[in-house]
Amino acid sequence: MENLRYPIGKYKVPAEITAKHLEDWITQIETLPGRLREKVIQLGPEHADTPYREGGWTVRQVVNHLADSHMNSFVRFKLALTEENPTIRPYYEALWAEMPDGKEVPVEWSLSILEGLHGRWAYLLKNMTEADWSKTFYHPEHKKSMPLNAAAGMYAWHGNHHLAHLGLVE
Repeated sequence: MENLRYPIGKYKVPAEITAKHLEDWITQIETLPGRLREKVIQLGPEHADTPYREGGWTVRQVVNHLADSHMNSFVRFKLALTEENPTIRPYYEALWAEMPDGKEVPVEWSLSILEGLHGRWAYLLKNMTEADWSKTFYHPEHKKSMPLNAAAGMYAWHGNHHLAHLGLVE
């Protein structure tokens, strides 16, 4: 069951985050919408309401969750870049996925959101200074601050994690 929940493993922050890590993560963030669209097209509309595992979200919910989650992350980056260690607002992602817009709207709507969002996000990331990467936001649920360089890795992983879920759909 753990392999189905975490098909690429859990995210681990590297001991030292290098420029190469950041370059790779930015590329993964930038290309996620296209890779996701390709996977959704391969699956076909008949799989939109198919869960990737027993008890898991449907393809539709995964795609809509990625839009919700990555919109939140983009805002967290902007807050951290413009404020001193801002406290971010956690949200209940599982409850969001159960809302009508998470379970019922066409995946195309969220794919469109992700294309524009990831274009802007990648542009922002590519234009961050070395000092920007060490800026932080505080996550009250985890009771710790997260530097933006580690957050970039986590969200690159997050996109790949859910893309791998869609690879499990039959």
